[in-house]
Amino acid sequence: MLSKVKTSEVPKKNTARKEAAFSGAVKRSRANPFTPTKLQLRRPVPPDIEIAQEAELKPITQLAQELGIRPDELEPYGLFKAKVKLEILERLKNRPNGKYIDVTAITPTPLGEGKTTITVGLSQALGAHLGKRAITVIRQPSQGPTFGIKGGAAGGGYSQIVPMEDFNLHLTGDIHAITAAHNLVAATLDARVFHEAQQDDIKLFDALCPPDKKGCRKFSPTMLRRLKRLNIAKTDPNELTPEERSRFARLDIDPTTITWRRVIDVNDRMLREIEVGLGPEEKGFSHRSGYDITAASEIMAILALTTGLEDMRERFGKMTVAANRHGEAVTVEDLGVAGAVTVLMKDAIKPNLMQTLEGTPAFVHAGPFANIAHGNSSILADKIALKLADYVVTESGFGADIGMEKFFDIKCRYSGLIPQVVVMVATVRALKMHGGGPKVVAGKPLAAEYTEENLDLLRKGLPNLERHVQNACKYGVNVVVAINTFTTDTPAEIELICKSALEFGALDAVVSTNWTDGGQGAVQLAKAVVKAAEQSSNFQFLYPLDRTIKEKIETIAEEIYRADGVDYSPEAEEQIERFTRLGFDGLPICMAKTHLSFTTDVSIKGAPTGFRIHVREVRASVGAGFLYPLLGKMSTMPGLPTRPASFDVDLDLATGKVVGLF
Repeated sequence: MLSKVKTSEVPKKNTARKEAAFSGAVKRSRANPFTPTKLQLRRPVPPDIEIAQEAELKPITQLAQELGIRPDELEPYGLFKAKVKLEILERLKNRPNGKYIDVTAITPTPLGEGKTTITVGLSQALGAHLGKRAITVIRQPSQGPTFGIKGGAAGGGYSQIVPMEDFNLHLTGDIHAITAAHNLVAATLDARVFHEAQQDDIKLFDALCPPDKKGCRKFSPTMLRRLKRLNIAKTDPNELTPEERSRFARLDIDPTTITWRRVIDVNDRMLREIEVGLGPEEKGFSHRSGYDITAASEIMAILALTTGLEDMRERFGKMTVAANRHGEAVTVEDLGVAGAVTVLMKDAIKPNLMQTLEGTPAFVHAGPFANIAHGNSSILADKIALKLADYVVTESGFGADIGMEKFFDIKCRYSGLIPQVVVMVATVRALKMHGGGPKVVAGKPLAAEYTEENLDLLRKGLPNLERHVQNACKYGVNVVVAINTFTTDTPAEIELICKSALEFGALDAVVSTNWTDGGQGAVQLAKAVVKAAEQSSNFQFLYPLDRTIKEKIETIAEEIYRADGVDYSPEAEEQIERFTRLGFDGLPICMAKTHLSFTTDVSIKGAPTGFRIHVREVRASVGAGFLYPLLGKMSTMPGLPTRPASFDVDLDLATGKVVGLF
């Protein structure tokens, strides 16, 4: 059963919005004329990195000026990328929002179906060919998949974000900041357990609040926040009673409940499970732990879901790392490190401004994985873009059963933003795979079934598209199917998909050739999206937050995946009980599940029924604001293949250019 959007969860629409939107858009356009960058199309289409390195780029200051971003709101990082200060939101707060579009996809093959390419191409078509003010908003890619098996994530062909090398590698250092901040929490946590075990309450308090030469003590800002949480209304350390000193100083962490692991932005399978504390001074404190990919860090999730600096600071303080021996949650605020984490993240909170190959603007910000975390770029980037543009095109990670569901039920719930259109990307290749075609393996040639016309195989795979379209329609949002074409696709195959998509409930189904033709190849798609955005919609969430944890998990499993039910491990049962007791049961659910199937078995394709979902573990990201069940064999640390993509990445020493990214 679906729940209508509550006015407490999504702000009321501005009654003057329709009247102001057109005049506001015209005023923006006249004040800040936009100049597209002309593409030099080549045939055959060269590798992505060659196209990107041949591109003519606007200075980032020019791009900002065209958007209406003031110089004092911009922090350039070199010539072609910059951060945008959050103060811009206050200046533009009364400006009406543009249209909000989410690009998602059917269940992909391991090769991906070009979702980012369509996202970028759609923005290029809107901005460079239809004269709309359009902004792309996408995630920053992790270096793990970039050097692993997936390669770059800047789009492809003549629809890319540039500079491509910067986009796929360090960018402005946001992921490095998250890695540093996350591991600071891990180090502080282990150190606190170590020191508390060796000191009595008096020594512990003296170490935390040491007296100066005059005997004066003081609390740091984070300590005052902990005191407030303990309901101790005192600000002078000397006034605390012995009992209050003990409560304040001793976290009394139960080591068996520690859930905070370390992170690194590398696909390092050997770090999935490790033992720490093997040094001679730490004898007796060794314990099992592990590493996750940085994209799975709760700090990454918070960066994507925060609505401002103050909100981010509060969320960091609420991150739960363990429980004490009384069963109470121990937070990062309790550890005394939430302020330091905020300092490390103070620049990362600002969205990164870049551009497409045709000079249309793009925000690149945050990068949570969709199969592990919530898989969407930041709320802040969306909010700024919606004030600057007529159309904001964002994307949610992997298939619609993962990224789109989380976009609606988590991101939109916290942002209060209402999307008008879902663009569902499909390919002939993926649908044939779902119809029972041979296994698709990255790095190996496609079987003949995928390169020759086969309408029967395609027809058998169409139920996967049908289910995804139906799922999107459940949220009350208009759906446009975008067919990302390849040279081997035949007119009959394309016609079959278009006809079927309309029968499934899509408003339109359009072929897009923007990989080969740039924005011009997505003009018909852009026109369909503009038309769909003008249609009435009735956005609604899949479930209300006041349902139990299990009810919310089972709603997603049954309504989106079409599972017959959910089974829970004993560990998951205990965790659900504990999180309910701690008051975390009012949070939305973020399923950690494979992106290659509606089930938890990657080998099961199509639109299966008659299966059950197994929850092996449930983790709490209280600061981010969701619980995430781990389904099946889902891992939070990917591994490298025998021949990773990094084999091809190198530096041309004669020119200084990066080679081998794709």
